[in-house]
Amino acid sequence: MPEDRPVLRDGVIAGLIGAAVVAVWFLIFDIARGRPLLTPALLGSAVFEGITDPSQVVVSVGPVFFYTLLHGVAFVGFGVVAASLIQAAEREPALLIAFAILFAGFEAFFIGAAAALGTSMLGALVWWAILAGNLLASVAMLWYFFARHRRLPEMLIGTWGGVVREGAVAGMLGAVVVAVWFLLLDLAEGQPLHTPILLGTRIFGAAHPAAVIVILYTIVHGLTFILFGVIAAALISGAEEQPLLVLGLAILFTAFEVFFVGAVVIAAKWVLDEVSGWALFLGNIFAATAMLWYFFARHRTLATRLIGSWEDD
Repeated sequence: MPEDRPVLRDGVIAGLIGAAVVAVWFLIFDIARGRPLLTPALLGSAVFEGITDPSQVVVSVGPVFFYTLLHGVAFVGFGVVAASLIQAAEREPALLIAFAILFAGFEAFFIGAAAALGTSMLGALVWWAILAGNLLASVAMLWYFFARHRRLPEMLIGTWGGVVREGAVAGMLGAVVVAVWFLLLDLAEGQPLHTPILLGTRIFGAAHPAAVIVILYTIVHGLTFILFGVIAAALISGAEEQPLLVLGLAILFTAFEVFFVGAVVIAAKWVLDEVSGWALFLGNIFAATAMLWYFFARHRTLATRLIGSWEDD
């Protein structure tokens, strides 16, 4: 039987971590749009003063303080519930579905609560910023829970835990390679961060400050590569048992190149007037090379086994 864990302490710490992540996210977001502490002021004014017109909100100590307090208490409560479910799931793994539903409901609740304040308030808060903030908080809290409960990742995704972790690392490696490549190109042109601003503007619009667009595009960029990395890791894991699955890996990487360049051409042909097609192509080639290097460094016998299997055939 798993040893009893300090549920209350785990829940409080996880909740405070989540609350801090969201608070820092919105502080950065508000500073980037030139209105420090606007988000807690908007929410505090709506909750405690009944103000739903953003134009009437004034950033002041009262609403900011009381909303921050409420924000922290809400996250701590959520953290304690999550910690309780985790402890129960260690005895009854079927309860993990409740844990997953809890985090999904967490995201939906905050979006719904913000929407209930009215469309004008939701517009001022920026719905995707709320979603991103709570997603970051969820990741941070899960990281803490995973660190405290070493069996939790395996319980959640079974033997695929290593595959997901490997794919995530490979994806982040690819994302960093592409980011550094375009940073160097932009610096050479005398326009730092020009590429992420250009692509981010196409996705999120031009109404946001450049810093916000860069942050958002970087998040989307990273998540896309991580998803791709996890799929590639799953194929490589399968290829260790069935070498012919490496063909699927080759198709995946080829499709990745075609998809990325094709998406840019279809969604915004004008981007190619600003960013050279060869730069897009080479950036993704470099990323693919780095990811494959990582995968084969982790699976040193795979190439030998593949060659041996093909020779036998």
